[in-house]
Amino acid sequence: MTKPFAITLDVGSSLANLTGSWRTERPVFAHHLPPCNSACPAGENVQGWLYYAEEGNYHMAWQEIMRDNPMPAIMGRCCYHSCERACNRGQLDETVGIHAVERFLGDQAIQHGWTVEKEPDAGLGKVLVVGSGPAGLSAAYHLARLGHKVEVYEAASGAGGLMRYGIPAYRLPRSVLDAEIKRIEDMGVVIHLNSPVRDLRQAMEEGGFKLAFVALGAQKVRWADIPSDGSVPLVDAISFLRTIEEKRTPIKLGKRVAIYGGGNVAIDAARSAVRLGAEEVTIVYRRSKEKMPAHVFEVKEALEESVKLRCLRTVERIENGCLILEERVLTDSNTPLATGHQETMQADSLILALGQLVDTDCCLQGLDGVSIIDGNLHVDRAMKTGREGVYAGGDMVPSERNITVAVGHGKLAARHMDAYLRGTIYTPPAKLPLAIYERLNTWYFADAPQVHQPILSLIRRQSGFEEVLGNLDESNALFEARRCLSCGNCFECDNCYGACPDNAIAKLGPGKGFEVKYDYCKGCGLCATECPCGAIDVVPEEI
Repeated sequence: MTKPFAITLDVGSSLANLTGSWRTERPVFAHHLPPCNSACPAGENVQGWLYYAEEGNYHMAWQEIMRDNPMPAIMGRCCYHSCERACNRGQLDETVGIHAVERFLGDQAIQHGWTVEKEPDAGLGKVLVVGSGPAGLSAAYHLARLGHKVEVYEAASGAGGLMRYGIPAYRLPRSVLDAEIKRIEDMGVVIHLNSPVRDLRQAMEEGGFKLAFVALGAQKVRWADIPSDGSVPLVDAISFLRTIEEKRTPIKLGKRVAIYGGGNVAIDAARSAVRLGAEEVTIVYRRSKEKMPAHVFEVKEALEESVKLRCLRTVERIENGCLILEERVLTDSNTPLATGHQETMQADSLILALGQLVDTDCCLQGLDGVSIIDGNLHVDRAMKTGREGVYAGGDMVPSERNITVAVGHGKLAARHMDAYLRGTIYTPPAKLPLAIYERLNTWYFADAPQVHQPILSLIRRQSGFEEVLGNLDESNALFEARRCLSCGNCFECDNCYGACPDNAIAKLGPGKGFEVKYDYCKGCGLCATECPCGAIDVVPEEI
C-alpha cells in the first residue's frame, strides 16, 4: 500500500510569492479630495478639522480651521454652506451640519481665549490692506501669521465691512464679530478706522509699504429710475441697514413697507423692518420665488416672520402713496414676460435692494496697469493687478460675492504676497481626485439625521435683533462631527484588514494606516469593495 504524502507550503517560500502573477489588478491605498473641501471657497480642510472634532479635540480642530480661515465663529454663522451642498452624506440621509460644528468651535475659541502661533518677524517690509471686510481681514491675518507687518486702513468707524454694516445682528452678534477682529489685531495687525485711502500710490509711498491688497466691498447702491410723485419715501437697503448698525434714526418706515429685490440683502432688509415694528412687510421681486438669488433658508425664515412675497412683479411707478406694479408671467422657457396688467399696492416706504456695485472711482484710479471693466477689477490667478505690488480681492474682482469667497481671496493673495516678499513663487498644491459618493460603501453607516440648531421663538424674532439660531452644545457638536463619512480617506476602521481572505493587509500602527502585502494579494478587490470611505483604488497591475 502506497504511503500517503502531504506538501506543506511555507507562506514565506518562493511558491507563495507567485500569487502576484495571478493578478491583473492590485489594490492601492489612496487619498481623495472630500467634496466638502473641494466646495469650500476659503479652502478649508473641512474633513481634517472634523476628524479632530469627532475625537473631542476641539482645540486642535479649531487650529486646523485657522490654517485657512481666521474667523470660524463668523463663518459658521454667515457663510452659505457650499460645503454642505456638496456633502456626500446628503445622498444617504442628511448632510453633515458643518457650519454648526464650525460655529461651535469658533465660539469655544472666543470663550477660552485660544490663540494661534505666528512666525517670527520676517523683516521684509510692511503691507498695506485697504478695507477691513472679510477679504481684507483674511489677507491681514495670513500675512501676519507668516511674519509680516500689516496695517489696515478702513474708511468706516468700525472694522468688518459689510459683515458689520450689511449683516444684521440677528445673524451675526457684534460681540462675535468684535472678538474675532480683536484676535487679528492681537497678532500685531494695526487697523486704522475712519481712514479712507484716496490715492493708493501716495499712501504706499508715505507709509513705506512694499505691497498693497485692496479689498473694497460692494457698498455702492444699484439704483432704479422709478417715476415717482414723492408720496412714498425711498431708501436703499445698504443705507437702511447701516443706520441700524450705527444706531441712527432710519427713515420713518410706516406700517406698510415694501422691499424691491430678491437677494439676501433684500431678505435682511425685510426681516429688519419687521423687527423695527412694521406691521406689513412685502418683498416685490421680478422673477419667480424659485429664481430668487437669496438662499432658501433665509427666505424660509423670513416667511416664518410674516414677510410676504409678491413675485413676478415689477415696480413701474409710485403715485398717491401706492406702488403701481406690473404683473409678469412665465413663458414655456421660464422667462418672465411683461403682461401690461397693472395692480396697486399701498406702501408707506420702499426699500431698494437691487444689488450693489463697487465704487470704481476709488484709490486705484490713475494707476498704470490697473484694469477696471464693467465695474470689476482684473486680477490674475495670484490676485495681482497689472500694477506691480498691488493685489486685490473680495467684491472688487469677478467672482461670486459672498463672505467665504472673500476670505479665500485674502488667503490666496497673502500667500502670493508672502512669496513675492521672500523672492520666491507660491505654487498651490495639486488637487487630488474627488471622492464621489459612488466610491463609498454606505452599508457600514447607520442612519443618523442631522442635529439641528435651536431657534429663537417667533415672537422674540419679530420683536428684536437677538440672534435667531442658537449653538450646538458639546454633545450635539460631537455627534454631528462623527456623522462625517471621511470620504476618500482612511480612518482605520479595519474593514479591509478583516475582509481580506489572504491576510494581505498589514496594520502599520495607530494613525499610520495599512499596507498591502502584494506577495499574498490575489487582486480580488474585496478590500476596496468593503472600504466604507472609498480610500482604496484598484489599479491595473504593473507588467
